[in-house]
Amino acid sequence: MELYTPVLALGAIAAGFAVFSVIMSAFIGPKRYNRAKLDSYECGIQPTPQPVGGGRFPVKYYITAMTFIIFDIEVMFLLPWAIHFDELALFGLLAMFLFLAAITAAFAYEWKRGGLEWD
Repeated sequence: MELYTPVLALGAIAAGFAVFSVIMSAFIGPKRYNRAKLDSYECGIQPTPQPVGGGRFPVKYYITAMTFIIFDIEVMFLLPWAIHFDELALFGLLAMFLFLAAITAAFAYEWKRGGLEWD
């Protein structure tokens, strides 16, 4: 446990600093509110009015985000496998083929459903 004491102490100091900063900014920070500050920023374009219950984002946004996450996870699994390819031998090769087959099947399904077409 004594090996982790400096790490835990540094984590406690960082968490304390973060909490202290948020609390102090609420007390000390300026409280000058105006309409321009409270409006959402849309890259210089006037924001469109939203419905009362909040606007719905098209599902394509979420599908695109999930695709990026899937490819990030794929890279995180492929990189260690590529580094230790010789040590993993046949088991590592078969496991990676199964993983890539599952990822490819999901990608093909998304492609067939039109999830990668942006209208």
